[in-house]
Amino acid sequence: MTETHTYVRELNLYRQYFDLVSAGTKTIEVRVKYPHLADLAAGDTIRFRIKGTDETCEVKVVRVTEYADFEALLDSEGPSNVNPTATRDQQLANIRAIYPPEKEALGTLAIQIRPLG
Repeated sequence: MTETHTYVRELNLYRQYFDLVSAGTKTIEVRVKYPHLADLAAGDTIRFRIKGTDETCEVKVVRVTEYADFEALLDSEGPSNVNPTATRDQQLANIRAIYPPEKEALGTLAIQIRPLG
């Protein structure tokens, strides 16, 4: 008998993105490929939390795709899947305000998600 393990990751999310995720309108979460996310895989669960609050929402990871940079990620995944309320250029500026160039150089992850519940 083989066992399958699914993991629950806890990640912080800004309010504006949390609201989009919990509404189901943000289907791609963007992250830098930090070591603790390197083994993130389809089937895992992410519990997003607004930092400093008890507000959480859980999503199932559908797919994880790595890109060299945020521009390639947005061009491939489609800006409206990342943030349906902002243009591609606004999103690129917002993402790079969160992740400076040395972080982006680690690689970027497009995490396709769907709400649980």
